[in-house]
Amino acid sequence: MSAFELIPAIDLLGGKCVRLTQGRYDAATEYDADPAGVAARFAAARGVRRLHVVDLDGAKRGEPVNTAAVRGILGAAKDVAVELGGGIRTLASVETWLGLGVERAILGTAALRDPQLVRDAAKKFPGRIGVGIDARGGKVAVQGWLEASETDALTLARRFEDAGVAAIVYTDIARDGTGAGVNLAETTALARAISIPVIASGGVGSLEDVRAARASGVAGLIVGRALYTGALDLTAALEIACS
Repeated sequence: MSAFELIPAIDLLGGKCVRLTQGRYDAATEYDADPAGVAARFAAARGVRRLHVVDLDGAKRGEPVNTAAVRGILGAAKDVAVELGGGIRTLASVETWLGLGVERAILGTAALRDPQLVRDAAKKFPGRIGVGIDARGGKVAVQGWLEASETDALTLARRFEDAGVAAIVYTDIARDGTGAGVNLAETTALARAISIPVIASGGVGSLEDVRAARASGVAGLIVGRALYTGALDLTAALEIACS
C-alpha cells in the first residue's frame, strides 16, 4: 500500500446494507436492500480502489452467511478490489473467498483466537490477508464485537509483525457509526508502533476527518455511515484522499 486510500464500506446484515452504531446489532440502520447496486455506485467513483465489505451475520455466527450478497458485490465492483471480513475462521474459507474474487480476506476473531491461521493464510496468500482489530476501551472485541477480551490492540498487532500481513484495519467501536470523528490518537499510535500498514475505521463524519487521516500517516480510511446519510460527499472526500 504505497498511497493513502479512502475505502467505502458495505456492511451486510440479512442481505442488506446496514450500519451499526457502536457495534450494536440492535441499533442497525438499513440503508439499501441492493448491496450490488451500492457497490457499483461506489466502484464508479473516480479514485476508489477498494471496497471494505463485512458480513455482520457471519461475524456473529462464525461462518459466512451473506454469501449471495457478497457474490453480487464482487460482480458489480468490476475492477475495484474487494476486501471481506466477517465469519472467516478457517483456511478453507479464506481459500474459497479468494478464489471467488475477493482480493483480501480480513481476519478478526481468528486473529485473536487462532493466530496460526493468520500466519498460515498470509504465507499461502502473500499480500492478500489483513487483520481486523476492533477495540472498545483499547481492548480487543471479537465474535462480531459481542465478546470482550483482555488483550489490547497493540499486543495483538505485534503478534503479526513477521507474518506477512498486508494491513491492519483498526476500529474504535465507541466511535463506529457515530460520525463523531475518527480516534486518530489511538490509530496513529498503533501505526507508529508497528511496521504493518494501519487503516483507520470508525466515526468518520466530515471532510475534516478525511483531511486529518490523510495527514496523520495512516495507510487508509474506511468510510461507511457518512456516505449513506450524505454527511460526506464521496467525490469531495476522494479529492482530498488522492491529493
